[in-house]
Amino acid sequence: MESRVIYFKDLFSKGLASKVFGAVTANRRPASALQIMVAKEIGDMVRSWRFIVLLALIVLTFLGSMYVSLSNLSATTSNALDPDRQLLYLKILTTTDGTLPSFHIFMSFLGAILGIGLGFDAVNVEQNSGTLIRLLAQPVYRDNFLLAKFISPLMVITTLFLSLGLLMIGGGMLLTGVPIEGGEFLRILSFVLLTVLYVAFWLSLSILFSVKFKQATTSALSAIAIWLFFTIFYRIIVNLVVKACLPDPAFLSPAEIVDNNNLILNILRFSPSQLYTDATTVLLMPSLRSLGPLTMEQMAGAIPSPLSFRESLLIVWPQLSGLLGGTVACFALSYYFFMRREIRS
Repeated sequence: MESRVIYFKDLFSKGLASKVFGAVTANRRPASALQIMVAKEIGDMVRSWRFIVLLALIVLTFLGSMYVSLSNLSATTSNALDPDRQLLYLKILTTTDGTLPSFHIFMSFLGAILGIGLGFDAVNVEQNSGTLIRLLAQPVYRDNFLLAKFISPLMVITTLFLSLGLLMIGGGMLLTGVPIEGGEFLRILSFVLLTVLYVAFWLSLSILFSVKFKQATTSALSAIAIWLFFTIFYRIIVNLVVKACLPDPAFLSPAEIVDNNNLILNILRFSPSQLYTDATTVLLMPSLRSLGPLTMEQMAGAIPSPLSFRESLLIVWPQLSGLLGGTVACFALSYYFFMRREIRS
């Protein structure tokens, strides 16, 4: 009988090891074309100067907002009239002294810039450089190419905002020593996911223009024009139309004034930034019970206390549905136009 030393020497010999590892590698599932393209897009994106500049802008904004909120946190949490004063980590995200807006207000502007900056040249730059026709000449489906252009920036954005959220929670624990509650963690996680959805809307819109227009500058200017319209001019136009069409509030009853205000708010909610602002305000301020004006009958008997996470989520569900529907609609139009596009010209 052979000795145990000779047996184990033969067992771990080079030939036998190569056979064992070869069998394991053969059983491993090969990566799909979509996975390969997503990995390639993520690698190119995180090494690009465009993403580095946008990342620095978001991080500096986050650090500035956190510094202002932490500097005024003690005065905010000692306010006995504030029903949310005990929700420390939500106060870190919403407290401001007027010098800088809070982080969620910043993100209503920067989120659109981030989405547009990562998607305005997703398709047309590939066609103009001649790489699109070479790529699709391989056994690669068009929908996989478009999905990779959408999924890869979305994964990077999700990782970025999750990291910032965890950094905020960890820094708050180190500075205050107060553990985070489950309801606060769910609200912060929902805020992160809502921010990702908001950026995804502008990303899908910029990809749509990248498919529709051949020049990257045209697609970028078109997306920026829509962003500026909904951010600045849309509210001005709505106020002018309301002032011209609706009667003077001085001659209306309180119920009619409430109905007119609700009508104006519903018109303003066609703006993605308004949907995002409404949803984040309710999620980060649990004592807020409505996004519109309330009558005295509705306020009668109401106790000033924070709502549960489920109740706040029910209030902002229309806003979430609107952002999700807009994102899906823009991506569906991108898919339709890209599948019918002639890429050889």
